[in-house]
Amino acid sequence: MNWHTLNSQINLDTSEIATFLALISAIAHAAFGALQKGKHNPWLVRGSMDFWYFLISLPIALFLVPFPTTADWILLLGAFLIHTIYKIFHLMAYTRADYTAVYPVVRGISPIATVILAFFVFGEVFNLVQWMGVMVLSISIIFLGTNDIIRNKSDMLNLLAALFFAFITGVFVALYTVFDAFSVRSIENPFTFIIWLFVLDGIVIPVYSFWKWESLAVKVALPPLMLKGILGAFLAYLSFGSLMLASRIDNVGQAAVLRETSVIFALFFGWFFLRETVGLFKVILIIFIVLGAFLVKIGT
Repeated sequence: MNWHTLNSQINLDTSEIATFLALISAIAHAAFGALQKGKHNPWLVRGSMDFWYFLISLPIALFLVPFPTTADWILLLGAFLIHTIYKIFHLMAYTRADYTAVYPVVRGISPIATVILAFFVFGEVFNLVQWMGVMVLSISIIFLGTNDIIRNKSDMLNLLAALFFAFITGVFVALYTVFDAFSVRSIENPFTFIIWLFVLDGIVIPVYSFWKWESLAVKVALPPLMLKGILGAFLAYLSFGSLMLASRIDNVGQAAVLRETSVIFALFFGWFFLRETVGLFKVILIIFIVLGAFLVKIGT
């Protein structure tokens, strides 16, 4: 086997591994989102999740991964700020509308924004076929959310607020995806960035959530909330870790777009676990989402 054949095979293997990681991230992220929008207040659930992945991450950060350098800390603090703002807007959207309405809007905005940002930061260029795939996927995803909002006119003001917060959240998803990909490529050991970010990211929301829990007239039982938190922490590791590794070894924009197939799994979780309605129109849009992801993949 000559050099060019071997190099082509390595590139193919790397691309396939990145695709697999992006799809694993999609499934984990959809499950993670569904957990936040169950019967408990989303702020309390997110606080429990962040608390647990802080506890899990801290000993790993202190004893198993290299300690961040000064330059690494600058990147980590930047990522921490972006992630914190993202979570605040995301939770504000979740408290105002159904999971199957908010989640698609967030995930529909982020692929377009991510591909544009990846062009400016990494010089990544999508061809015409891939851009067609991005647009088909994103528009279909957005329709999934806005369809629910348009049909539900009983609380239009609250739903429009949810749509606004979901849009802002989608922009911040793109920001953290590109910023984190840049960081994980810049830091020598990617797990230093991943683990230490989980430590920092697990500080703010749990403090606010505990204050919110303390102020409740009728306290929410802690055992089921803590159980959700533990499960969510492991899903967060699987989702974020898989995306970062995919972004490190392959195209950031492509990994981000493929991850947004998470909306398909989100609809299933919303229907099966949260008993939210999924009709024929949404099934048709799912087909277009798959088509969009397929175009992005074959266009490489």
